Amino acid sequence: MNPNPQSSDGKHDDDSALSDFLASLMDYTPTIPDELVKHYLAKSGFQCPDVRLIRLVAVATQKFVAEVASDALQHCKARQAAVVKDKRDKQQKDKRLILVMDDLSKSLHEYGVNVKHQEYFADSPSTGIDPASREE
Repeated sequence: MNPNPQSSDGKHDDDSALSDFLASLMDYTPTIPDELVKHYLAKSGFQCPDVRLIRLVAVATQKFVAEVASDALQHCKARQAAVVKDKRDKQQKDKRLILVMDDLSKSLHEYGVNVKHQEYFADSPSTGIDPASREE
């Protein structure tokens, strides 16, 4: 006699939920193509013929990239809000949000990824624009 029948039912529910989720991956087309995921998995030494696992990795990667981008957006908004506070007299003409390496580095650092960029990287929105066309 099973002393705790709920644990076996719960395990069965978990197994069926996992099976349903893996089956749903067959119908889902992730943003990151299967071939790209296969390439990087093979490059790291992982071989798997199961498309469901490839798509699971693609979905996890897509979620990670979306979270990093969302966090970088929050850093960008905070940075621009600080600039507006410092320059209350001047109205900011350009309301575009521009992702700079500093915002991305801060966001990635929260996930344990340390990014160091070279000093010659452009972190200014006006970098690369013809000096005659810059609005100052």
